[in-house]
Amino acid sequence: MKKMSFVDTTLRDGHHSLWAMGMRTGMMAPVGEQLDEIGFKSIEVCGSGHLRKCIRELKENPWERIRLMANKIKKTPITFMMSPSVTVFDITPLSVLKIYVERLAAHGINRVQIIESSNDFNNRLPAVLEMLREVGIKIVIGLVYSISPKHTDKYYAEKATHAASFNPDAIFIKDPAGLLTPERTKTLVPSVLSGAGEVDVEFHGHCTTGLMQACYAEAMALGIETVHTAIPPLSDGSSQPSVFNVEKNCRLLGFKPEIDVNGLQPISEHFTQIAIREKLPIGAPLEYDLSQYIHNVPGGVISHLKHQLNQIGIANRLDEVLLEVGKVRAELGYPIMVTPFSQFVCSQATLNVISGDRFKQITDEVIQFVMGHWGKEAAADVDPNLRDVIYNSPRAKHFLNWEVEEINISKVREKMGGPSLSDDDLILRYIAPIQEIEEMYKAGPAKIYPTGESPLAHLLKELLKRKRFTSIAVQGGENSIYFN
Repeated sequence: MKKMSFVDTTLRDGHHSLWAMGMRTGMMAPVGEQLDEIGFKSIEVCGSGHLRKCIRELKENPWERIRLMANKIKKTPITFMMSPSVTVFDITPLSVLKIYVERLAAHGINRVQIIESSNDFNNRLPAVLEMLREVGIKIVIGLVYSISPKHTDKYYAEKATHAASFNPDAIFIKDPAGLLTPERTKTLVPSVLSGAGEVDVEFHGHCTTGLMQACYAEAMALGIETVHTAIPPLSDGSSQPSVFNVEKNCRLLGFKPEIDVNGLQPISEHFTQIAIREKLPIGAPLEYDLSQYIHNVPGGVISHLKHQLNQIGIANRLDEVLLEVGKVRAELGYPIMVTPFSQFVCSQATLNVISGDRFKQITDEVIQFVMGHWGKEAAADVDPNLRDVIYNSPRAKHFLNWEVEEINISKVREKMGGPSLSDDDLILRYIAPIQEIEEMYKAGPAKIYPTGESPLAHLLKELLKRKRFTSIAVQGGENSIYFN
């Protein structure tokens, strides 16, 4: 009987998709040991997109998060999601990236899922892969799925072959916007498996269109042996499918899931109680929305876009902006709608709608994109007319000869705070302003949420530990409980 491995996404992509990256370290900590006993192939614990959020909004040290979870999850590899940059919105000097990778390994990361936003594996990826290997981190290279005239099955087969040439530990199909259909899965998965050869292929998709559960079933039937799932209430919605659903379908297909699904129920209850107490969303299946295939915007980006439009008083023009997104994306040569390209396209589309004169104002990021600073392959298919408009824009001259400044790390350290600055703090200062970091340190260690069980159950457990009490009575309306 073929075995099926599971990667848990709850602590990274689950709350990224549903709680706007709002899960606190203390919410994760109580279930670390339990997760370690389930039998997951790996457990996602953090990603580059979370680092600034931890510092600025949660006032938590991301290094502490990784270190704490690594101390609790000892048997299962823990995964970090990254791009070939420290932050997703900059092009990081390689000297800084090297320190970054070293600190990830030092704090306990032993598996990295790395994506290049345009699947351009010649764009800085080889250098980063070498850094990861030097510190002993397992490498999983992502193939980001998208829909366009150029993103064919042949395209993905060739990309899988290219990815496999780097000898990664695995390749994973990543569908960030939930665009796959069961029909396309039937042709895509065999193409990728063929291109990957002997390299294991994993499957990672979002439930944005309500079709992903069926896509997972098709993928498993077609030969995928590792699937990425989340634990309710942090599954479904714009997150990954529920581990309970996929595990059940896995068995019905005749495969043996390599996880103890019964051990997941207390973990699910833990996060459900936290969601209720903190008034956080509980993932639920979404209705099929055909517009997703027109604009391709991931669910998390749409939520952020709604917030921005509301702030500037044009929330009623969301549909108009999303329609413009589809036009801008086509003119830019169909960039894959994943961070940071999804934000680039959405920002430019918003400006076009607000001004009423398309590309009258052009963001710096779009100018850089068109000039190839975010990868030559990404910019190769830009509409020639738009290319002319951008090169003739007033801001274009500022970026004509721009290059990443590959500066010595000692100069970076001096700029950030001097020779006594630790590597941990160097990376933090690269991510966020000093003021935000100081506020984070002032906030102290992460608050540990004692348990995810109901407040009453937790109260009773704590009271029963107190030996000075001989009896406890709890009364609510006509009901009462008495402990002697």
